[in-house]
Amino acid sequence: MKGKIPSLIFLQKHIKIGLAYFLMIAFLGVLLRFFSIIDLPINYRFTVHSHSHVALLGWIYTALTTLIFKMYLSKTNVYIKYKRLFWATQLTIIGMLISFPFTGYALFSIVFSTLFLIASYFFAYFIFKYTPISYKQTNSYKCIRVALWYMIISSIGPWALGIIIKTVGNDSDLYRNAIYFYLHFQYNGWFILALLGIFLYILEQQKITLTKKTFQSFFWLLNSGVLLTFGISLLWMKPTITIYIISGLGALFQLVAFYFLLEELRSFKQQLITFFSKFYFQLLKITGLLFFLKLVFQIIGSTPYFAKVISSNVDLIIGYLHWTFLGVVSIAILLFLYQFKLIQLSKKSVYIYLIGFILTEAFIFYKGIVVWGNFSLANNYFEYLVIVSCVLLIGIFNLFINQFKRK
Repeated sequence: MKGKIPSLIFLQKHIKIGLAYFLMIAFLGVLLRFFSIIDLPINYRFTVHSHSHVALLGWIYTALTTLIFKMYLSKTNVYIKYKRLFWATQLTIIGMLISFPFTGYALFSIVFSTLFLIASYFFAYFIFKYTPISYKQTNSYKCIRVALWYMIISSIGPWALGIIIKTVGNDSDLYRNAIYFYLHFQYNGWFILALLGIFLYILEQQKITLTKKTFQSFFWLLNSGVLLTFGISLLWMKPTITIYIISGLGALFQLVAFYFLLEELRSFKQQLITFFSKFYFQLLKITGLLFFLKLVFQIIGSTPYFAKVISSNVDLIIGYLHWTFLGVVSIAILLFLYQFKLIQLSKKSVYIYLIGFILTEAFIFYKGIVVWGNFSLANNYFEYLVIVSCVLLIGIFNLFINQFKRK
């Protein structure tokens, strides 16, 4: 590091920490699969809490915030302040990683979770305050700014949990809805808008900019969809038909927004093919397909029949969450980290990861369909699920190990 400007090496170290979290949650995921075939001397629910918190706050948050810092602040003189915030945030994540497996939601895990939320507010303030003026009028920054606001809005859910538990208990509808509120604005607001902002930034660096009309349509349709599709999280309560219509409209808005984006990018296809490697471009298309299918799932899930089916089918819910987390979000993050030279990405590790992802999704959705249709589950299903989960773990392990190989 020269003066107060970070070198690429320091940010690469930050991403190695993020990938270490990714590897940990993959290991915890395999461990959770083992509960179905053998008795383990650990608490299943506590392990789930650790798995989910470190997934969202360890891997994805660390990766996204490092990317955003790299984009807007890496050439400024605020790295020392950022480094302090980074390590303070890591302490809260490590605290959750240590406390959740042994205590679940208890004093220490709640303290670390609360401190993390406060640290995330400081990061948002950091970006709002120190991003150079030259970036603040760009399409990419507009997406990043609203993504950070979604991150802040999502935290209303965790803050509300304490009050809800004390007043109406953790078996109430409010408790469940507070969790869904948090997950919705994390997955569909913070993660997706941040990734789209990063993608637009990469295009802007190549002088590829959406027209003002297209971006405005895309931006407002997408964000209207984020707000309206929260209704999907309420459909388990069997609300009035109005909520179904609002949810379906929101899902349709997002699909139309994605169509506008793709149509605009068609005119830049040759530039994109020239700029990106063939392998990278293929992975971009895979990510786009996964995102498209996610939007289709939202439309399906907003219909009364399927909303009823899905709300009572934990495997379909887990399959959708993993589709978004492991498919859309994580693959996009890996591609963008590679684009910014923050990680090394080998074809072998990516192929193993993709195979593991496809197989685990196939097995999870298979069980969901079996439960839905009241069919018989295949013999040794849970043993096979452990095996395919290990394939995914091996893929992530390879991604992690690659960062320590000499170029």
